[in-house]
Amino acid sequence: MESLRVLVTGGTGFIGSHLVRALVKTGYCVRVFDNLSTGSIDNIGDVFSSIEFVKGDVRDYSVVEEAVRGVDVVFHLAALIDVAESIEKPDLYFDVNVKGTYNVAKASKNIDVFIFASSSAVYGDPVKIPIDENHPLEPRSPYAATKICGEVYIQSFGNQYGFRPVMLRIFNVYGPKQSKAYAGVVIEFIKRISRGEPPIIFGDGEQTRDFIHVYDVVEAMVRALTSYKARGVYNIGSGVAVTINELAEIVFRAMGREDMKPIYTHPRPGDIKHSVADITKARRELGFEPRIKLVDGIKDLASHLK
Repeated sequence: MESLRVLVTGGTGFIGSHLVRALVKTGYCVRVFDNLSTGSIDNIGDVFSSIEFVKGDVRDYSVVEEAVRGVDVVFHLAALIDVAESIEKPDLYFDVNVKGTYNVAKASKNIDVFIFASSSAVYGDPVKIPIDENHPLEPRSPYAATKICGEVYIQSFGNQYGFRPVMLRIFNVYGPKQSKAYAGVVIEFIKRISRGEPPIIFGDGEQTRDFIHVYDVVEAMVRALTSYKARGVYNIGSGVAVTINELAEIVFRAMGREDMKPIYTHPRPGDIKHSVADITKARRELGFEPRIKLVDGIKDLASHLK
């Protein structure tokens, strides 16, 4: 396993940089493919001398084909991820996320495993909680639709070429090196409180989310590679529902600002009320078990940002 040659697209981004570091530590030969539009070389600066870096765009098939040549495994993380932006620029999201994923999958004729960073956004507004992998897909944005398309193309090329396709539907990820594109509620609360400003909660705060630390996401990705029977779709979350009110209290305590109170404002149109992952399949087939509790992850993140 140590001699495996691995390609990580989007390897200088938030999740990608943590994944690259873990793969290098394991001893794999790692090639990173990124156009640096949202990521940064600084994110992998400590391991840069140990990897091969290829600057390129997933929309350019000839460059993608060259980047995939000679590798055994592809981790495809390169994508645009801003839901609101996808509504404003659906053509751009189609080009990067659908055509880009198509290019990477099409170029992967001679690989063994293809692992794709999908999203819980594919489920839309859930009709049942917790959400398992058989839940209906109801995308509410072009971004979510692109992830569904990506999954289908990867499965199709996997059937055609014989590589093992693994699609990880990741829930609300947070952690160090979180980029502006991943600026979710956790990082927004921490930043506002650090400036002495109360966090803003849209609606009554009783909506629930499933928060998963980036280190646990990386662990799931590595397990998707090393669990030889893993195939198909897996939810990657904590399996724990947390209300936004509870999240605010956790951040207040972590930052020593129990004196503060959140500001409540109107609900955002289209916001999903409840979301929590059923991770039974990932536990059973990947041996995946989230290790970082939200309280500990937030303490660490708040300390990191200071």
